[in-house]
Amino acid sequence: MQAIILAAGMGKRLGELTQSNTKCMIEVNGKTLIDRMLRQIDERNFERIVIVIGYEGDKLKQYISTLSIRTPIVFINNPVYDKTNNIFSLYLAKDYLTENDTILFESDLIFEDTVLDKLVDDPYPNLALVAKFESWMDGTVLVVDEKDNIKQFVSTQHFKFEDIPRYYKTVNIYKFSKTFSENYYVPFLEAYSKALGNNEYYEQVLRVITLLDGNELKVLKLENEAWYEIDDIQDLDIAESIFAQPDQKLAKMEKRYGGYWRYPALLDFCYLVNPFFPDSKLLAEMKANFERILGQYPSGMQVNSLLAAKNFGIKSDYIVVGNGAAELIKSLMTTIEGKIGVIFPTFEEYPNRIEKERIVSFISSKQDFSYTATDLIDYFYNKEITTLLLVNPDNPTGSYIPYSDIIKLSDWADKKRITLIIDESFCDFANESPENTLIQNQVLDKYENLVVIKSISKSYGVPGLRLGVLASSNTSLVSFIKKDVPIWNINSFAEFYMQIYSKYEKSYLQACKKFKEERTRFYSELQAIKWLRVMPSEANYFLCEVTDKFTSSELTRLLLEDNILIKNCSGKRGFGGEHFIRIAIRSKEDNCKLINALKKYNNENN
Repeated sequence: MQAIILAAGMGKRLGELTQSNTKCMIEVNGKTLIDRMLRQIDERNFERIVIVIGYEGDKLKQYISTLSIRTPIVFINNPVYDKTNNIFSLYLAKDYLTENDTILFESDLIFEDTVLDKLVDDPYPNLALVAKFESWMDGTVLVVDEKDNIKQFVSTQHFKFEDIPRYYKTVNIYKFSKTFSENYYVPFLEAYSKALGNNEYYEQVLRVITLLDGNELKVLKLENEAWYEIDDIQDLDIAESIFAQPDQKLAKMEKRYGGYWRYPALLDFCYLVNPFFPDSKLLAEMKANFERILGQYPSGMQVNSLLAAKNFGIKSDYIVVGNGAAELIKSLMTTIEGKIGVIFPTFEEYPNRIEKERIVSFISSKQDFSYTATDLIDYFYNKEITTLLLVNPDNPTGSYIPYSDIIKLSDWADKKRITLIIDESFCDFANESPENTLIQNQVLDKYENLVVIKSISKSYGVPGLRLGVLASSNTSLVSFIKKDVPIWNINSFAEFYMQIYSKYEKSYLQACKKFKEERTRFYSELQAIKWLRVMPSEANYFLCEVTDKFTSSELTRLLLEDNILIKNCSGKRGFGGEHFIRIAIRSKEDNCKLINALKKYNNENN
């Protein structure tokens, strides 16, 4: 078995990273692509490595000479790399193809060892390595049958997004037997190059071969094996997170703060949404209007306030719409003067916007971090605060103060002339009736000092729309925030969602009921993990103390190796350095996958 690596290209899309280096010399987490690939090949006792070079070829040869690779290396120069495509690079290596069985690589790839093992160890002699197609991928797309035969190479003209579930993307690693190269690939490679020129891709030859009766090429499908093709700086960024060392991978993933659709195998138990809403009909209406919405500007704040007011049944001058609750929190916190009472642990977007010396902290002494309205009133009664912040249900503990007690707290704050900020982003998940919201005219009218914030992302399962609302009868505050945010602070898709939501309100209430049933089931399952102490929750997550076997950091890293992302909370204020994690509640299927992953560590021998 030999390896052929195509490394002649210029890699223009990587910009300054390839101004004086060939693409395979870029580094992923401190190691170049070619170094990694050559060592992977070298460990598998290949007889020879043939590398086709071109752009900055001498520099690449010099660099490889420093790597101490045991396998013999042969270089082939493509002098017209800037005028040809990879079909010509492979054409230059055609004589080597007919001398031995070959694994063909493109040099801009990074992959874990098991990818190469899977291909080498498979007994079938002629294989194209493929993975399920994802919409951001670029390159050769295939349709395959149940026997792993290639049915179709999908051209750009015939590509259909609705057929993506059927599509596979070539990984650009192939296995060809000597016989296949002699009888099929090389003769067709020569004929194709002569007929259509050298500015093509070598996959075009495979396209022709698959049309023949008795064609011997099949596909080998990757499952969860990690690989990535690096064409631009975004690809490089993603590859660095995928292939980081375990102690660095978690930090790289957490710093992304989302965008995890780029990691199809990842289960996100970190960020919080409603797994049962929107329903399929609402999504279908959004899709049906996609083109019209995409080509239109959104309305300004006046119209969007009317839409939000309609959905919540309050006066339009009482409510302001934000690009997520985070935008509203940032604006609101600039208006706070004096000292603010904060219950820790909490959602730290609020206290992070205030100087530490202005924060008066309350930390519950109870084991589950719960507290009552009376606890807060007694604690803050003699404290010199102008504002009190309460996230209800609390994030990350999930503890909840019932509606009647929130009214009691509002009465107290009103008498004390304290501004009361209630974040009720998770209140629709509480076991009380849906009428527990404070976003009601009669409540807001009674308490001008009351400010209510609600994240639409978390409750309604649409985090990609970035929607949140702030409500208060303090119209001067609401007016200030409306002027403080940009005139077009939400996009047309978010506005359209608000426009149509009321038609689906009944479905939303059913989704919340379904969610509560799954939360009960999931809570029981989590309690069976003997080294987790699970706190009761009235939100869409559970706070858990890791009591044995691991630190919270260790468990978070271990689960990420299983493609499960959870929130390590131990660094949050209020936990005293103990080991806590927060686990989002997802669908039953996803929750069961997490439970199975945790059960692996129940064995005392682990």
